[in-house]
Amino acid sequence: MKLATNIRFLRKSHRMNQAELAKELGYRSFTTIQKWETGSSEPPVSTLLKLCELFDVSIDEIISADLPRGERMIRNEEIVHIPVLGNVAAGIPIEAVEQILDYEDFPASKVKDRNYFGLRIKGNSMAPRIVEGDVVIVHRQEYADNGDIAIVMVENNDATCKKIKKSDKGLLMIPLNHEYEPIFYTNEEIRDLPVKIIGKVVELRGKF
Repeated sequence: MKLATNIRFLRKSHRMNQAELAKELGYRSFTTIQKWETGSSEPPVSTLLKLCELFDVSIDEIISADLPRGERMIRNEEIVHIPVLGNVAAGIPIEAVEQILDYEDFPASKVKDRNYFGLRIKGNSMAPRIVEGDVVIVHRQEYADNGDIAIVMVENNDATCKKIKKSDKGLLMIPLNHEYEPIFYTNEEIRDLPVKIIGKVVELRGKF
């Protein structure tokens, strides 16, 4: 698995996502890179040479070296790889989602179960704290407290990220960007549309 780990480390250290690396190597889909990084397949020798040239490493280094992990790999601590999604479809377990954009490293000591996923933010309704392209780490759950930043699904469409405030009358979804208006859903709308909390944001991974 060293090859898989090293490809992943080199890609991340060069601030590339899987789709960008795939395009650089002439592949149409990021799923090829995803398979290399999970160890389910390996690149052919010709592509290994391209990787070495791209990342300025030798064949021996990329295949068998213990490359430095850097701060994000979390020193000497077991890590888990959390899938980053571009959207979250209603009712589909995270482990069944095929369109995984990337993976984020997370300390195993902070993971209480397998119900974590990353979500790449679209739009700037949560700016300046959370902006488009950032990744939030989410614990999948159906509840959140007032003041939490949660992932909410409305009418079984793509999920949205908002600060929430619950009351006896319904649910208020609050953007952090003052150019956007809060959205309120009554208890009837929550039931009929439906409106569902599907996760709580536990960490922000800002991207540059």
